[in-house]
Amino acid sequence: MPTLDDPVEVGDLALRNRLYRAPLLECAGTDADSADVLRADLEPAAAAGAGLVCQGATVVRGEGGCAAPNMTRVHDDEFVSSLAPVPEAIESHGGRAFAQLEHGGLRSMEIWHAGYRDDHPELDQLAVSEPPAALRAADRAGFLDLSPRVLSTETVYDLAADFGRAAERLADAGYHGIHVAGANMGVVQQFLSPYYNRRSDEFADGFRFLELVHDEIRARTDVPLITKVPAETDAPPWVRRRLSADDCVRLCERAADVGFDAVIPVSGSVFWDMHLVKGAYPERAWRDSHFESGYVDAFGSRWRARLVSLANRVQARFAEFEHAWNADLCRRVRERVDVPVCLEGGVRDRDRIDDLLGDACDLAGIGRPFYAEPRLPARLLGGDGAVACENCNNCVVPQVTGAPGVCRTPSVLAERGRREREGAYERD
Repeated sequence: MPTLDDPVEVGDLALRNRLYRAPLLECAGTDADSADVLRADLEPAAAAGAGLVCQGATVVRGEGGCAAPNMTRVHDDEFVSSLAPVPEAIESHGGRAFAQLEHGGLRSMEIWHAGYRDDHPELDQLAVSEPPAALRAADRAGFLDLSPRVLSTETVYDLAADFGRAAERLADAGYHGIHVAGANMGVVQQFLSPYYNRRSDEFADGFRFLELVHDEIRARTDVPLITKVPAETDAPPWVRRRLSADDCVRLCERAADVGFDAVIPVSGSVFWDMHLVKGAYPERAWRDSHFESGYVDAFGSRWRARLVSLANRVQARFAEFEHAWNADLCRRVRERVDVPVCLEGGVRDRDRIDDLLGDACDLAGIGRPFYAEPRLPARLLGGDGAVACENCNNCVVPQVTGAPGVCRTPSVLAERGRREREGAYERD
């Protein structure tokens, strides 16, 4: 059975080990400093030994589509070429860099962020179909601002081409591979999901869009191409039209058949809720006065921000943290495909990772713990136990205000400091 230290191939790209930094929100924006911000966030993982470093969701269009403030856009040739120092720095340490491509669709800021909507009143949301009843009800209640522009068949082709053009720019800038954000309630999941997709054209089969994205990217670059694939098993029970685990397995088979070089099966909901991250209610983040004005700007008023906080607390009761919560789903997929299967979600402990490799997965991806320990691979690859992260989510909620993703939990930061003093993050 393989271990975390063993090499692996994704497509024709050799990785020095099976540990990767999963995509996170770097909040690097799109300006002259973006490359420096991205390099500062991503390079430590490669320097500490990660075989693969995935840059978080980058938006394929020049306006709209961002699911959070300060996301990086990759629609402009000159700007994307300025990102070349990022993959170059990662490669200098023996790692490889993938960039994740995204468009938020009905998850975009123009629907949920009140301040952003006020500043960009001309923006409508791209919608796969007429929005579901739950979103329309939230719109009537004032929590969302719906003005959907349902994609025609022709404009679906245009959107897929934007994914292809973005991938070409990133490959030209030196990125070693492309990661399609097929889950986390972005537009790809909205095509795949029967909850969002009520179309009657060729894209009624939502996989057709993911296949078209694959073809548009492949027509422009031959770098390895991977994708997340969702199961909506954590959706509320009243949501009857959703992707089951069986659906996810079939979609992964189809993705492998059309030519994706690896798949990442993930379970979640049809909404952007706590099932995306799981773990504790982030009490400290909601109480922090530094973010209060940002929450008001995002949600429109103090009372709405408090209601969102309450909903967050309730959701946390149903989204308790589980170690490697996608392992069973990944195992089922791995039995059916002949490409590497990547495991994300609750991957925390070195011993458990080694037990899962060769059984449930071929690579192990870790996300939020990198906010707490940017040089985490040095410890895990050195056999040093579990992560310091407490799954408290205090790193995540402030990102709705545009704050960077960093650990804000004193006990975790103290533990990291202790380990730094002991030299735990040093690597031969």
